[in-house]
Amino acid sequence: MQSTKPVRRHRRRLAAVVTAASLMLAAPAGVAPAMASANFPSPNGQTNISSILTYTDVQKELQKLERTSRFNVDAFTLAEAGTSVNTSEQGRDLYVATVGTGPEDVWLQGRIHGNEPYGTESLLTLLKDLGSNGSPDYNLLREKYTFHIIPMYNPDGSEANIRQTILWDDLTGSPELGENGRELRIDLNRDWTEAGFAAKESLAFYEYWTMVKPDFGVDIHHQGLKQQWDTGDDVTLSLGISLAPGGPTLPGLADGTYDVLTRQMMVHVFDELSKYGSINIDRYQVGNGLEIDIKGGVVSAMMLGLDYQGLNPEGHSNPVVFLETSGNTSDGSLGQKARGKSVRQNVLALEELLIGMATGEIQQEDPERWDEIPHQPTTGYQTDYAGIVPVQ
Repeated sequence: MQSTKPVRRHRRRLAAVVTAASLMLAAPAGVAPAMASANFPSPNGQTNISSILTYTDVQKELQKLERTSRFNVDAFTLAEAGTSVNTSEQGRDLYVATVGTGPEDVWLQGRIHGNEPYGTESLLTLLKDLGSNGSPDYNLLREKYTFHIIPMYNPDGSEANIRQTILWDDLTGSPELGENGRELRIDLNRDWTEAGFAAKESLAFYEYWTMVKPDFGVDIHHQGLKQQWDTGDDVTLSLGISLAPGGPTLPGLADGTYDVLTRQMMVHVFDELSKYGSINIDRYQVGNGLEIDIKGGVVSAMMLGLDYQGLNPEGHSNPVVFLETSGNTSDGSLGQKARGKSVRQNVLALEELLIGMATGEIQQEDPERWDEIPHQPTTGYQTDYAGIVPVQ
């Protein structure tokens, strides 16, 4: 496969069978985008998945944005992009939307875990703004960057409201079963490894990544309900880097530049979003002072420059960070009252990060201030290659 970036070309519009019905991406009526209390979602809230966007909803919204945006939103499938594998395990088309004409490419992905829905809404909201907002900031973003936005990385898991995807037998049209007779499930965020790529979605998006060769990226997730370790206050957003800054791996990549830039990104987001009373931020950790240093995660593989099956022979790599909104649909913690605020804080974080990168403000931040973002003192690193590695 050629290593050049894909040529932008006119692609067919989304299938005519998809109607043009609009989606309500804003906060529900009566819910303000910011409130004085940072304590949300309520632990007494009940999960209501009726308002969560489905795969069909995403198709509809992409078609609408493609048709109505002022600045040429282009929504297409990976089949149209030309990847050799281009559907989900169950045969659903995998969608990407691009906007902007800049020379630098930005990768934004959400809902790699099917029970983590607000990455989808957040990215569709941002896509709408990038396609229609004529402010100087958004003009700068479109002039400097070409955005590659994946609102629903895991459509099968999203439809089933589960974290993973289910491996599928194309001949029988049913799930593949393991030796124990149970269906085989794959966590797509642990499938970009030399021994991985068990799921079609993984190879499809990996191949597209090797075509795009992005300059940097952001991944949007959910976590369970969480309290700040020292104050007990409810956390609404955690800022994460999947290869721990200063840890066993990141300082050795790209001559240490990713170790610096990813921290600068998160420091900038922390400063800007801390101005909002409805948002309470900490660093993403896995408990007991452990930072993650995983190599099998998608964003980690991007930073490591994974070359799978010779698709990335030049070893392209790029820095990536992730956002973790508190609450998910699996534990009953995602109350409807938190919906608008959860989406809004993700959009604010993306806006501040992207504009900060475009203006150069982020590159001027002090990376050492990463340690000022609330976190439990680091005792070690939880890895997927050597167990727990103590801090040296």
